[in-house]
Amino acid sequence: MRRTLSRNYFNRPTLTVARSLIGKHLIRSIDGYEVVAKVVEVEAYVGPGDKACHASKGRTPRTNVLFGPPGISYVYLIYGMYHCLNVVTEQVEFPAAVLIRAVEVDGKLIDGPGRLCRALEIDRSLNRHDMTSGESLWFEDRGGNVPRGEIGRFRRIGVDYAGEWAKKPWRFRLLTFSGTKPRRGRP
Repeated sequence: MRRTLSRNYFNRPTLTVARSLIGKHLIRSIDGYEVVAKVVEVEAYVGPGDKACHASKGRTPRTNVLFGPPGISYVYLIYGMYHCLNVVTEQVEFPAAVLIRAVEVDGKLIDGPGRLCRALEIDRSLNRHDMTSGESLWFEDRGGNVPRGEIGRFRRIGVDYAGEWAKKPWRFRLLTFSGTKPRRGRP
């Protein structure tokens, strides 16, 4: 059974949403064809106090989307060449989001937010897209919950500049899936 995840789904604490996205499906419609990607790794970014969150330096034209309604996409460019896909969480005016780090498509792991966006043709044209609309880019619950023991919790990657905030175990990863076993990363 297919169910598009609703705005209420994303209007919850970011860590709850992040963990619950493991095993859900990210759907990308490209020229009438749907690519179905099972979410296997995410990272949470929680509010202005989180020094790894883009909103920690305040509200800017780039980060304004993080203060918007839950369920909206936040797509940005890093290193001038890689796009990253996030989904906004929690209530309006509280800047928080979940970064989608890895997915499984047809049994193959697409690991890394830049590779994921390249494979699914996600770029800044999808920034501020309503991911609860069921159009172009959205999440679905296709049934089957992932047991807690199958989800690992690790430090976030690439945010060493955030000091103590970099050590938060706010990266969630499916430990096994139908393709090859994903790396566990550093705890």
